[in-house]
Amino acid sequence: KPAQSPEEGVCITETLITKRNLTFPEDEDLSERMFHTLADLQTVRLDQERITTIRNLEGLQNIHSLYLQENKIQRIENLACIPSLRFLSLAGNRIRQVENLLALPHLQFLDLSGNLIDSLMLGELPQSLLILNLTGNKCTTRKGYREMVTAALPLLLDLDRQPVAERWTSEDEDQASGDEDEFPELSGPFCSERGAPAFQGCGLP
Repeated sequence: KPAQSPEEGVCITETLITKRNLTFPEDEDLSERMFHTLADLQTVRLDQERITTIRNLEGLQNIHSLYLQENKIQRIENLACIPSLRFLSLAGNRIRQVENLLALPHLQFLDLSGNLIDSLMLGELPQSLLILNLTGNKCTTRKGYREMVTAALPLLLDLDRQPVAERWTSEDEDQASGDEDEFPELSGPFCSERGAPAFQGCGLP
């Protein structure tokens, strides 16, 4: 069984990652194959697992998409070990501030909708972001919020499921189509393996 946290949540373990993301024959020797197979994963789903803390991701060197929505996570942390990450869902958690994302230089898609973010630290958002969803957080009600975010992120094309219209050109649309081919997650609606919506468009429905 996954290790329990003091808050009666679940800790991320290699066993949990394997259970949700890999399939082995019953007679397969997991201890011999686990490390190499985890290292080959590109998309990891750990949504709806009652996870309270992000950790133990060091074996996921090649992932580009990580689903952690609908858990009990309070802090964004311990992601520097997966610098290749480009797609991150932390929607529907208990996160209060944006932090520890600057170690992800390739991050393009970030969903933090449905959290507890009151004040947004713009300097903590990677400049590489193309799509950002913060709907359902109090910070979105601040005066000038949208203008400040788009000014801070020069590559941003979509904020809170609304396009940054002045930045869209025909070339951008072609690039977006290419992104959907590379990232099936972008074709939407996005559903977790457990059947609950992970995204609808660029955020939770």
